[in-house]
This record gives sequence, structure tokens and C-alpha cells, in this order.
Amino acid sequence: MVDLERYSRQILFHKIGEEGQRKLLRSRVAVVGAGALGTVISNHLVRSGVGYIRLIDRDVVELSNLQRQTLFDEEDARLELPKAAAAQKRLNKINSSVVVDAVIADLNLDNAEEILTGVDVIVDGTDNFMTRFLINDVSVKFGIPWIHGAAVSSRGMFAVFKPGITPCYRCLFPQVPQGTGETCDTVGVLSPLTDIIGSFQALETLKLIVAAETTQNLEQIDVWDLSFLQMDISQGKNPNCPACVHHQFEFLDRSSQQQMVFTTLCGRNTVQVNPRMKQQLDLKRTAASLSKSGKVAVNEFLLRFSPESDISIVIFKDARVLIHGINDLTKAKSLYAKYIGN
Repeated sequence: MVDLERYSRQILFHKIGEEGQRKLLRSRVAVVGAGALGTVISNHLVRSGVGYIRLIDRDVVELSNLQRQTLFDEEDARLELPKAAAAQKRLNKINSSVVVDAVIADLNLDNAEEILTGVDVIVDGTDNFMTRFLINDVSVKFGIPWIHGAAVSSRGMFAVFKPGITPCYRCLFPQVPQGTGETCDTVGVLSPLTDIIGSFQALETLKLIVAAETTQNLEQIDVWDLSFLQMDISQGKNPNCPACVHHQFEFLDRSSQQQMVFTTLCGRNTVQVNPRMKQQLDLKRTAASLSKSGKVAVNEFLLRFSPESDISIVIFKDARVLIHGINDLTKAKSLYAKYIGN
């Protein structure tokens, strides 16, 4: 029997009340990513009494995470604990009545349907477009609402997507952006920003669970300039959307041109990343973006980037990438997401 006294201040808020609190206690939420956004989101949801949280992450805690990833400490980084496991341990101490299911895995097309179903809401705490398109496909296919969030530098955004009611993510973003994008590891990120965006995502999750009205906007904020932009997306449904109109789930389809193929090169301690969608990169622009994060050398054919002493990332004009110094596909995906982004 759950003691409702611990939620008394939340119950006093009339738009939740005791009935809403009981809905929260019965609810199930998947949080994708246990980084800057994911730790804030899961912290609020656990404290609010969401009954079950499935926390999915593939990475381990690093010292550079501690500036903004609020559930971790120096001991977690020293032990290189998986983020999902370290977060689970901390969350269990905050509220032992909540079930926190730590899933230490790379979310991909092989496991996404299994991992992201059986919940009431999916919350995006990720840092890359491919995973968001994957979440969107699962959301539309199984009718599960999800909440998008993103934060980099001083800028952040969030939005709520409800299958059959709102446009889906792919209505707004038909294609994965080409080229290298800004990431926290190339342009940085401010801790107050991730707290703010993650908190808004947690709030919209609570609204969904208690059947309150959620935002109909793509909400955007720059915390440094203290500027805000609200873009009404309620009428943004694409009549030709591959996902929510034609039910073509390309990010769940291994044969789709949308996929990126990660392959270990035998005997070379190298992982190759080969996007099926053909493109041409501006190598000089890419070099300028990466130069703050490591050593960069570029010629007319390729760019060589060294973010760590034992890692070398070679980027070709057609967006093919070789990551030298590792043969672990999960680590390769983490490095790709950190420095190349898109």
C-alpha cells in the first residue's frame, strides 16, 4: 500500500489531486537516455510517483558528464558505471516504491519495439536524430505518445507528439538532417538549460498521464539570451507523411535507405559507419566544427579527427566514417553521436 502522504503537496495541486496521483502510481514510462535530459526527467518522475520507469542507455558515466547529469557523482565516473545502472541506484534511494527498470542497451531497430512498448508514454532524453526518428516510428506504430526534447549550447526545445491527434515528428522533420550537427561535445551545453528542458518534459509527461491538456507548440528557449519562441504545430500534419499517414516505418526497416550501417572491420580495430542515404559533406566546415574538440587535419578527400590519443575518426566527403582504435560497435555509436551527431 503506497503512503500518499509523500505526495501530499502534489495532491493539493487541484489539476492532479488524489485521482491524478493514483493514475501516476499506475503509469508506466520509458525514458530513452540517462544523460543530461534523462537524469532530470527520471528524477522528477520518480519523485512525482510514476509507478514504473524503464530507463534506457548504452553509455557509462564519465567525468565530463558531472557538469550537467544530475544523478551521478565522482565515484560513478571513477568506476565507469553504466549510466542506467548508476541512475537506477540513485533513484531507488529517492523513492523505493517506484520500479526503475535499468536497460543497459543500445536502442536500435532490432530491439526498439520490444523496449519501447508496454508503456503509457515515451520520453526522449537522447542526443541524436536517428534515435528520435526510431522513437517516432514506434510511437506511431503502437499508438504511444512521446515527448521530444533537445538541448545544446544555450538553446533547447521540446514538443509533445500524440499519435492520431497531433502531427508526428516526421511531419515536422521529413528527413534526417545531412552533414555534421552541433553536439554537446563540439559546442558545449549549459547545465541550467538541460534542467529546464528536462523539467518541462517531465511536466508534459505528468499532464499526459492525468489526461490534462499538453502544449500544442514546439517550444524553444535560449537561456543565455533569455529568448523564447513558440511555434504552433497543431496544424502541421503532412498529408504525405511516410510514418503517420502511409505507415511506412523506415527506421524500423533494415532495408530502408534511412539506415546507417555500423560494421567492424576484421583485424583492423576499426568500425566503419556507412550511411545509405548518399550525401556530400563540406569538409572544411566540418573541420571548423570539430576543431574545438581535438586535432583535425583535412584535405580535399577526407578529414582526420583525433578526439582522444588512441582514437582517430576519418570522415570522407560522402559521409562514410572510419573510427580507428576500437572494435566495439556500442562505443563506436557513442563516439559517432558525440562528435558527428547526424
